[in-house]
Amino acid sequence: MNCHANKSIECTVSQCAYHCSDANFCSLDRILVGTHEANPTQDQCTDCMSFRKK
Repeated sequence: MNCHANKSIECTVSQCAYHCSDANFCSLDRILVGTHEANPTQDQCTDCMSFRKK
């Protein structure tokens, strides 16, 4: 897969369509980070809303 890694966005989620398989980076220019909690207090409460399944 030919992937243009964005060195500003590290990512280890290899199941994402935007993950660069040869490096732990995202290929998007920007991502959207959101939450599934009403009052997030931990990093586990946040989500990458730009995620797309491979």
